[in-house]
Amino acid sequence: MRTCLDMLAALPHIDGPSVREQAQFISSRLDVCLNKNLVSNDAYLDSGVIQGALDMIANHTDMGISQAEIRSLISQQIYRAEKLESKYPGLDRIIEQGRK
Repeated sequence: MRTCLDMLAALPHIDGPSVREQAQFISSRLDVCLNKNLVSNDAYLDSGVIQGALDMIANHTDMGISQAEIRSLISQQIYRAEKLESKYPGLDRIIEQGRK
């Protein structure tokens, strides 16, 4: 998930469709990983918070919230993703294995 967030943070302009794409990727990968027992139920539930936050951030972009505020919200999720990676080592790698 950290990789998804870093990709968004690197964009010159963060728009709703880009954020939704990453949220959908995280959501679908978490489902696959849970079903294949690659992540625990706790990791799945804890990670869902970031996916939900990305949906909220996408809505904020659609409402015209400033890019500075959007970047601040993304930064908060990066911090959260770092904490999740500490709690569930390898989580980002497992999620990213499904990227095409």
